[in-house]
Amino acid sequence: MPTLKQLLANNREWARQTLEKDPTFFEKLSAQQSPEYLWIGCSDSRVPANQITGLMPGEVFVHRNIANMVIHTDLNLLSVLQYAVDVLKVEHVMVVGHYGCGGVRAAAEKKPFGIIDNWLRHIQDVETAHLPELDLLQDESRIDRLCELNVMSQAKNLQRTSVLQDAWRRGQKVEIHAWIYSLKDGHLSALQDAIAGP
Repeated sequence: MPTLKQLLANNREWARQTLEKDPTFFEKLSAQQSPEYLWIGCSDSRVPANQITGLMPGEVFVHRNIANMVIHTDLNLLSVLQYAVDVLKVEHVMVVGHYGCGGVRAAAEKKPFGIIDNWLRHIQDVETAHLPELDLLQDESRIDRLCELNVMSQAKNLQRTSVLQDAWRRGQKVEIHAWIYSLKDGHLSALQDAIAGP
C-alpha cells in the first residue's frame, strides 16, 4: 500500500503528465466549472465517477455516500443537488449504484453495525416494498437485484425533491438517470428510461 508521501509524489507526476499533454489544462480548469452532469454515487472506492465515464476533472459534479442514497432530510445531498441544478445548470443527474454494494448487503443482512444502521433502514424499506420479487432470489442474485431496486428507488426520490420539481416548473431541462455499475466487467448500464419531469 502506498504511503501518504507516495500519494503526494503520484500527484506531482500526474500534474506533470497532464501539463505535458495540455499546457493550459489547469489554467482552464481553475477559470470555470461548468459540468453537464451530477453523479450521485456510492462511496465505494472501486467506483470513481470520472474514471469509469472517461470524463476529465471539471466535467462531472460528484456527490457520494453509502449506497448512493437520496434521502429527503439529507441536507448535504440536497445542497449539492441545488447547487448543481440551480447554479451549474447540469442537464443530467445520474444515481449510480453498483453490484455487490456493501451498504446494500449490510442492510439485507440486518446485523447491527452502529450509527450506519439508521442510514441502512432506508434500503431495508426498499427491500420490504419488493419482498415478493426478492424472495424468489437467493444469495448474490438477491443482493444484486436489491442494488438495482435501490438505485431506481433513489431516482424516484430525486424526482420528488423540491429542487427538481422547481427546475421542471421553470422549464429547465434536467433528466434523472438510474444506472448500475458492474465491478466484474467495468460496464455501466441504465436500469430504466430517463426521468424528464414530475
